Amino acid sequence: MIDHGLISQEWNQVAWGNYETNLRFLSRAGLDQGPRRILEIGCGRGAILSFLQKLGHAVHGIDLDPKAVLECNDSYPGIEAQVASGDALPFEAHMFDVVLSLDVFEHIRDSNRHLREVRRVLKPGGNYLLQTPNKWTNIPFEMLRQWKKFHTGPIRSYRTLTEDHCALHSYAELKARFSRNGFELTFVDLPVVNDYFKAKVRTYMGPLGPALLTVVNPDRLPMFLRTNFYALAAPR
Repeated sequence: MIDHGLISQEWNQVAWGNYETNLRFLSRAGLDQGPRRILEIGCGRGAILSFLQKLGHAVHGIDLDPKAVLECNDSYPGIEAQVASGDALPFEAHMFDVVLSLDVFEHIRDSNRHLREVRRVLKPGGNYLLQTPNKWTNIPFEMLRQWKKFHTGPIRSYRTLTEDHCALHSYAELKARFSRNGFELTFVDLPVVNDYFKAKVRTYMGPLGPALLTVVNPDRLPMFLRTNFYALAAPR
């Protein structure tokens, strides 16, 4: 059941992304029971790490936001979180059974270096679980979001819009990127249209948004057109 407290502020670091679907993804990936040693890249204030810790996993996290890391460590004793980047992981080789990133991959400019680092810290037989938005659906959404945010003036340039989402990939680009870096990528079919998704669409499109969802439901589209990609990457 979705925690409406976690989605009350859309861009709050605790609730970043589709929390309900993210938890379903973790369950589909076999993380509904421990123990495994897990690293979350972009852990924020620790909502996902806390969930995994309660299932018996040994959890570690990194994030670029010092305040979020401090709150994570203060709020959840036993979780080891630290300030670090996803393309320079401060861990020894072969430390983790699972590396996890949710709404993070698209923010890491050097995707190749990031994937090399993930491979390095994964134990033999380990997996990288990730969720990242689809390039072809995220760009128009970001244009709409920025227009709603600033209200006046022209929509910002494509280059400016993608400064934050600097590593967006399409379905084919994501497969190729992971293959070049020695991963076998498997996409996971997960529904994303829930209360959180509908509220987000309503925020930026008004009453038209939910009406459009009854006509074009992202969950029924082919995988390459989905709004978000959930994937499991296994080193070859």
